Amino acid sequence: MDAVTPRPALSALLGVDEAGGPSGQSVPQGGWRARLIAQAAELTRSGGWQAITMAKLADRVGVSRQTVYNEIGSKRQLAEAMIMHELEVFLQAVDAAFEEHPESLVDAIREAATRVLEMARTNPLLHAVLSASHGAESALLPLLTTQVEPLIEAAHGLVRRHLDTYDHGLDEDRIDPLVDMVIRLVLSHVTAPSTSPRETADNIAWIAARVLASARAHA
Repeated sequence: MDAVTPRPALSALLGVDEAGGPSGQSVPQGGWRARLIAQAAELTRSGGWQAITMAKLADRVGVSRQTVYNEIGSKRQLAEAMIMHELEVFLQAVDAAFEEHPESLVDAIREAATRVLEMARTNPLLHAVLSASHGAESALLPLLTTQVEPLIEAAHGLVRRHLDTYDHGLDEDRIDPLVDMVIRLVLSHVTAPSTSPRETADNIAWIAARVLASARAHA
């Protein structure tokens, strides 16, 4: 996955902290934390998660092992940060889909779902995590399945902010359930696809359209 320059709003949603760095060293653009996470993702794609150690990561980036611990924490925290870094790329695609369809919420949902599902099929890090049925890589899988709440929370904040710009007709207490339903449906097809991205996105958009039509009928 190519490096991206995140919108400030996305960085805030994901809790990205780009400031700081080891004393006495020139901090690269984006900060040492961002550099370490990016290199961890590259090492995972090329050699597998089980091959990563804090010492190897420190050597790859050119910092001390203590700097890695100071910037990242444990290897578990590194895994979480790496998954959230990949999520930022997907959220940029979602953000763009809504920006391009300001007049139709259903079209925006369809386009956002399509982009996410298409990207998921070709993302090498995601493929490495989802295809691991045993061994060290499987330690990453819960971050996309049973321990997925941080991802959903970040996506929810972005999508909810966009929904507030549409005349959707939903009662206030029904907006969050709709957002949650769409996100969880998309995520379930990311981890276990059953049809093509376009067909899945069409189905998700169809469900959203029915919910919105019902809300307007009872307004």
